[in-house]
Amino acid sequence: MQVTMSSHYPKKLREIRLAEQLTQKQFSDLTGISLGSIKNYETGQTDVGLKVIDLVLSHPQFQKYTMWLMTDTVNPEFGQISPTLSPDGLDSTSKSQKGQKAG
Repeated sequence: MQVTMSSHYPKKLREIRLAEQLTQKQFSDLTGISLGSIKNYETGQTDVGLKVIDLVLSHPQFQKYTMWLMTDTVNPEFGQISPTLSPDGLDSTSKSQKGQKAG
């Protein structure tokens, strides 16, 4: 099993946030991580520690990313995905279509 280096965590947290279509403020509110810290992580000014990872993965909305965040692996059969496998995905264009009926 491959363990992800902590230097990858800031990028991965940002990918999760974007896949969930959350602003930094919304991500902060959900995880309890200060907005300033999130900004610092995403710009590479501060390292991400295990406490931050624990706060993110403790939230039910983000538990599906546990394997990917920690080991770079996924297991969709067990609900463990990467942000690119998220229903909204990183490159989703459906954000403005949420809640709209087809036809």
